[in-house]
Amino acid sequence: MSERSSRQSFLGPDSDDIFQGVKVAIVGVGGGGAHIIQQLAHIGFNNYILYDPQRIEETNLNRLVGAASSDVGALKTTVSKKVIHSLRKNPFIEIHNVGWQEEPEALRQADIIFSCLDSFAERRDLEATARRYLIPCIDIGMDVFPSISEQPPRMVGQVILSLPGEPCMKCFGYLNESSLAREAAGYGATGPNPQVIWPNGILASTAVGIAVQLLTGWTGGQSKLIYYLSYDGNSNILAPHPRLDYVPDKCAHYPLSNVGDPAYRSA
Repeated sequence: MSERSSRQSFLGPDSDDIFQGVKVAIVGVGGGGAHIIQQLAHIGFNNYILYDPQRIEETNLNRLVGAASSDVGALKTTVSKKVIHSLRKNPFIEIHNVGWQEEPEALRQADIIFSCLDSFAERRDLEATARRYLIPCIDIGMDVFPSISEQPPRMVGQVILSLPGEPCMKCFGYLNESSLAREAAGYGATGPNPQVIWPNGILASTAVGIAVQLLTGWTGGQSKLIYYLSYDGNSNILAPHPRLDYVPDKCAHYPLSNVGDPAYRSA
């Protein structure tokens, strides 16, 4: 191992080579995605596919890792690239300043996809794409719900591993027709969601830890990698979601036989 990586040698003697060879896609490089990118670069990941069409606004500076006041107006991916280059000598960075649906082909090259999206519908579509190409997808997200009846606001979040063949976000009950319908009826009607930096950091760090476990198996002894973690920001607790006790062993929504580009026929 390199001298730089000597203090993470417990991840295995080949971990340097693994991290340098793996290609990761980060879809959404804002709040949570920025944390993920910074941590992956510190660990030693060298190959990135980045998706985000947005430019930095003043309101992003309270949580966008690596961004300075002088970056307002720049593309978010520009800051991501700057952060990676500050930590890696010769990284490969493929940038798509569009929504991932506009240029999805690049995702097929990824070994792991990090989903850092805002809506249920986008998560559903990205997970479906990852499943068709047998790519693990790690989803993170957080929200703050307004106070009701003089109670404080509620901060909640999740980290979910969608692993081909194993339970998906529908199996976990996180994605369902009711939540998708409510979102379709009123998404964006209440304005931008509240966001702060510390829950994004907690969720992103957990997602990176899951990715490292997938690649190195450093903890050993874990027969199944099923993660649905629920975050309660009011009490600072991250724990397995209670629904895990009722999740099926295998995913019925995305059979492993349904892979590759979908084929269509006229009805």
